[in-house]
Amino acid sequence: MPAVMSSYTVNPAAVQRARRLIDAKQYVLESDWRESQPRADDENAYLGRHSWAEYAEWHLALTDGATDETKARYAFVYGDLRRVHRTALIACVYRAAEWRHKAVELAAHDLLQRLDKAAGIGVDMTSPSS
Repeated sequence: MPAVMSSYTVNPAAVQRARRLIDAKQYVLESDWRESQPRADDENAYLGRHSWAEYAEWHLALTDGATDETKARYAFVYGDLRRVHRTALIACVYRAAEWRHKAVELAAHDLLQRLDKAAGIGVDMTSPSS
């Protein structure tokens, strides 16, 4: 029997927060996302100081059918609960593409392009060689 795949809706509040953080240069360009991503203890501590709405803003997607104000509701975290991580956005793009969540993939891709532009990544400042 095939596994049931979750479905997701893009979280507009998270996209807006990520844009604000990127525009304010609150990002990390190089990190090992496996080591930097928030752990359960980090998330619990964050929820002890912040609302569920603020927690939700760190997740690019909402899990369809999951109960609000549960961790299961929020997916595709893009930062360490303080800053956007470029490697997290790359992971979001990859994971969303792998599981064919196109809207989430495109939202993460757009944020990655915004971050790269803000950081000057991919901008060739030299003239082409002949």
